[in-house]
Amino acid sequence: MTLLEARSLTKSFAGVRALKGASFDLRPGEVHALVGENGAGKSTLIKIMTGAETPDGGTLTVAGETVRRMDPHTARALGIAAIYQQPSLFPDLSVAENIALALDGASLWRRVDWGARRRAAEALLDRLGAHLDPNGAVDALSMPEQQIVEIAKALGARARIVIMDEPTASLSDREVSRLFEIVQRLRADGTGIIYISHRLDEIFTLADRVTVLRDGETLVTREREGLRRDELIHLMVGRELSAVYPKRAIEPGDVVLELRGLSSRASGLSDVSLSVRRGEILGVAGLVGSGRTELAETIFGLRPYDSGTILVRNRAVPIGSPADAIALGIGYLPEDRRQHGAILEMSVAANMTLANLRAVSPRGLVDAAAERREAARFVERLRIKTPSVATEVGLLSGGNQQKVALARWLAIEPSVLVLDEPTQGVDVGAKSEIHAIMGELAARGVGILMISSELPEVLGMSDRIAVMRGGRIVGQVERDAASPQEILSMALHS
Repeated sequence: MTLLEARSLTKSFAGVRALKGASFDLRPGEVHALVGENGAGKSTLIKIMTGAETPDGGTLTVAGETVRRMDPHTARALGIAAIYQQPSLFPDLSVAENIALALDGASLWRRVDWGARRRAAEALLDRLGAHLDPNGAVDALSMPEQQIVEIAKALGARARIVIMDEPTASLSDREVSRLFEIVQRLRADGTGIIYISHRLDEIFTLADRVTVLRDGETLVTREREGLRRDELIHLMVGRELSAVYPKRAIEPGDVVLELRGLSSRASGLSDVSLSVRRGEILGVAGLVGSGRTELAETIFGLRPYDSGTILVRNRAVPIGSPADAIALGIGYLPEDRRQHGAILEMSVAANMTLANLRAVSPRGLVDAAAERREAARFVERLRIKTPSVATEVGLLSGGNQQKVALARWLAIEPSVLVLDEPTQGVDVGAKSEIHAIMGELAARGVGILMISSELPEVLGMSDRIAVMRGGRIVGQVERDAASPQEILSMALHS
């Protein structure tokens, strides 16, 4: 029996063919991985499956019945639930209310049983091992916590078909392990799971079958058993990938950023001291909630600090706003690129020049031609795939959106670059390209502070590694002496 089958689906957006005849099928009780580079068509395919988009051609069948027109209501009624890379929650509602919206199917006039809603939410969160307040507002949750609420919604809907689009992108190792346990339970219950992830280790851990999309077409479907990692990478990107972590050996120079006893009640930071040198990549590791993002935001002036000193090029400086940080040559690429990293409705060119408007507006008005020339330079330098610099960033793939966000800060010619999860949610090919860009920047003398939840990335790209726990730096280790066991031990134990 086949739970879901897509045959020869086609879809175009503004003349760009996102799908060119993609096919896919899902069986009960299996995890079927859907992989491919950003822009391969994965997101378009799952949007068609959930009714968010209507295909131009092809057929979609659920449990043997052809669906003439799929929309979100029909998808839910057919038992299809999706967990997207970016949580689709109502920020002003509580956790319990968000979960209830996915579960309630009663009449509009029925009285709301608030106690039952809370209990249902608590039970679903307990299954995930999550300690979240059902009455708490979603807008107060971190990205990982919002992702957990999304997973709880899907579990509560008792879906027969669960689509997971990068579900672990913002989760800690512990949370990933809990998710894997849930996936195994769903599989045992006969649920079919479509699993999308750029983390190949997850594919080889969970998947029964793997389908590779490339350029909007189904390239191949293979049993995971017997499939080699290097073979899968070659199928995805169409070329051999020599190294995902192309780390350069660079002799570090003078200290460009130093923190001495930095503390902040608002950010939960306590006595943080570290330094970054010219040409050095300092990796910052730690579990979700350890204070890594708060540290980055404090350095960039988004959060206040109560005591301690920030030194830039050996000079103590006050940083009370992003404008102060930019004036000092500090750039910051945030974790959530879609909400804070790039403005999706604006063009590639406008995004790239936002942090350096003076360069393209000598008389107080933006010189459109200068803006296009500046953007074209970075499109070529960073190998950004875009129809033109006038294209809206939201129409680009995730990896190319990340490069646009990065270009904005390269435009100010920074001496310090703070990168928070620089390759989160991008494919293996784009990840390698972003790592190569980091190497090039370090070779030019930029000091990089890189926050990452992926241990292979931390170990593969860092010259030194600082580990955070509870808003403190609990240890630092040189690259050659670092190991996954040691990093995790510092992150987990007192």
